[in-house]
This record gives sequence, C-alpha cells and structure tokens, in this order.
Amino acid sequence: MRALVTGGAGFIGGHIVDRLLREGFQVRVLDNLDPKIHPHGRPSYISDEVDFIQGDVTDPEAIEFCLHKVDFVFHEAAYQDYMPDFSRFLKVNAVSTALLFETIVRLHLPVKKIIIASSQAVYGEGQYECPVHGFFLPLPRSQQQLAESSWEIACPQCGQPANSLLLRESSTNPYNQYAVSKFAQEKTALGLGWLHEIPTVALRYSITQGPRQSLYNHYSGVCRIFFSRAMRNIPLVVYEDGLQTRDFVHIDDVVDANLLALEDSRADFQALNVGSGKATTVRDYADAVQRMSNSHVPVLYNGEYRRGDNRHSVSSIETLSRLGWRPRRDLPQILYDFRAWIERIGGIPTDIPDAYTAMRDAGVVVGAAS
Repeated sequence: MRALVTGGAGFIGGHIVDRLLREGFQVRVLDNLDPKIHPHGRPSYISDEVDFIQGDVTDPEAIEFCLHKVDFVFHEAAYQDYMPDFSRFLKVNAVSTALLFETIVRLHLPVKKIIIASSQAVYGEGQYECPVHGFFLPLPRSQQQLAESSWEIACPQCGQPANSLLLRESSTNPYNQYAVSKFAQEKTALGLGWLHEIPTVALRYSITQGPRQSLYNHYSGVCRIFFSRAMRNIPLVVYEDGLQTRDFVHIDDVVDANLLALEDSRADFQALNVGSGKATTVRDYADAVQRMSNSHVPVLYNGEYRRGDNRHSVSSIETLSRLGWRPRRDLPQILYDFRAWIERIGGIPTDIPDAYTAMRDAGVVVGAAS
C-alpha cells in the first residue's frame, strides 16, 4: 500500500509518516518546507525511505504528480498562525482540499480513503449551558468585554454565568479565520467524499504536543513557548487570568487515531474529536512546565489577551472511544517527552523567534500592558 502524507515534514505529519513506515507502507510526502517552520530545510528525521516531494498543496501540478499510484491520503498540510493574513488560511486549508478531490475525480484515481486533519477550533467559543435557559452557542467575547478583564461566558438571555460543556461533534460555531478555514475544509472533504464514494474522515485535533514540535512556528503552542522561555530563564507570560481551560493530547495518541480512522470503516464520512477529554488550566500548565524544566522563573499575569482565543476548549472523545480509541498518554508524559527531545537536540536554539513580541507588534496580543 502507498500513502501520501501532505505536510509530512511537519509535526503531526512527520509522526504519521514514521508510523506508516513501521507498518510497511510505501510513503510519499508533499511538503513546501515553509521556512517559518523549517528554517534549516528538510528535517533530519525524514527517513530516506520516503519519496519526498518539495511542493505546495495549492499547486495543481504538484498534487497531480503526488497522487499517482496512491492508495491512501493523509492531508495534514495546513496554515496555522495568529497573524492577520486572513486569505491565506482559506487558500491553504480549504482550497487545497478541494483541489485534492478535484484531481482524484477528474483523473478517476483509485484512492481508497482520505483522512483530513481538522481542528478543535471549529467549535469557536464553545458549547455552554445556562442553568435557566439551557444549551447555547455563544458569540465570541467582545473586545470591550475582554478589555474590561471580564473573561467568562454569560448567558445571552439572563446575563448569569454559564457552564462550559465538553465539545461534541454535532455543534460547530467557527469565527476566526483559521477556524472557518478548517470547517470549510471539513465540509468540502466530507461532502465530496460522500458524493464521489471516496471514504473520508475528518479528525478534529485538540492541542497536539510532543517531540519535534516546531520551535520556530508562532502557532506551535504553549508547550514550545513556555519551555523555550523557562529553559532560558525568561518569565512565562499567561494571557487573561490563566484559568482558561485547554485540552492537550500526545502526538502518539493522535497518530493512533489516524491509523484507526484508516482501518475502521465505521469512521467513514464523519468528523471525530481527537483529544484527552480532560481540562487543564493554563495556570496549571505553566506550573507543570516549571516543575518539569526545574525552572523558577516568574509567571506574569498582565491582563493581556489574544484576539480570537476562546475561553474554554475541552473535547468530548466519546464518539471515537466507541470505535476503540482512547488516549494513553497524560500531560506529564507529554511534558516529559517534549523536554527529553529538547535535551536530545542540544537544548533550545538561540535563533528562535519571540512569538510574544511578534504578536504584540501585530496587534494580536492586546490588553492592559499594550
């Protein structure tokens, strides 16, 4: 069997490639080696067994070439950032997916299954319940609300505090440019897959973390940002009050979910959550990073916030669990594995960009200290 992994030089794609090689697949990778993620070119962890093509997923010729004699596609390539280049999100995430199906259908290619990398971001501000008025999907918190350091979601009818719920696949509510592009990607893939009888699965990843997470990409997440600052004795900056909750999942559990989706036809034509199902506050996460890195740097709460962030995001993993998948690695394992990888590569590089400063300069991070 031959598999194509778009974005196969990246964090999640690269781990999927490794697993497929161990399972005996022939693997082709299409990756543009974006210098913001791969400033030193092709990563050393890409096996020589891989048929590696440097190209862009929005290039019709590259897509057609890479789909030749392919049985399965893992579409992991994505544009992820907090910067305000809004049009690029749709082009890379949604248009590339349409192009993928367009090419398969036009050339009558015998692709057996496509797995799409979607995101928990499609839930927007989340799913909530008011004790009086019941379930609702909130609007994103307004800039006025955030500027007043009023962080929590209230019922739009009575104004009373509402309870955040585990995010279930049935209710989406995307607002920011990344979330909208991933939802458009999902709808494109699942719709065209159904119409043209190409089994397709969209996996909505929670915050995926572990070894080989890009140290250069601003979007690569709190694990990279907190560790890189703690290990260089730079204070950790926490947005809002640090009591916002997130859902962190180990990269190996995400790879397991991809292989299950590949092998189990019960997953076909569905969007499925892949997360831990457990809430972790950013404040607790910062404390855990300090312990794991043996750091005593202060944690700063400046009252700042990041445009487009939501307050609480923890996914229900009930649907995928019914198919036999469960996360097997917890947050301490995530942090341990990430720190061990940092140590193996010789520590935090000196040339990594300061994501915090870049986002403040771009107006993405705003608040009391801006």
